[in-house]
Amino acid sequence: QLQLVESGGGLVQPGGSLRLSCATSGFRFDYYTIGWFRQAPGKEREGVSCISRSDSGANYADSVKGRFTISRDNVKNTVYLTINSLKPEDTAIYYCAAALFRQCRFPLGEFDYWGQGTQVTVSS
Repeated sequence: QLQLVESGGGLVQPGGSLRLSCATSGFRFDYYTIGWFRQAPGKEREGVSCISRSDSGANYADSVKGRFTISRDNVKNTVYLTINSLKPEDTAIYYCAAALFRQCRFPLGEFDYWGQGTQVTVSS
């Protein structure tokens, strides 16, 4: 069974940093492009980052460039999203998703498998 499980969210003060993890199982992790998405209250789901089969394939939405960093560990079958200089506007549920043999491009297309999300709340 293909599974993705997000973790690492929580309540963080503005200006802080956070690292989200997406642990996967049940498939050849290195065959898949992994995307991170977020959905803020009252807003549509937004693709924020993706990573292909190598770190050089990473890409980001304009809204998060310079603050978000995506990486993957093909041994641990885990993708990370490091967020720096957190802002209240970053508050959202963050999801990771997988797509087989998908190019890492924006706008992000359809992804096949999804995690259940992890809540990030940025507040003082």
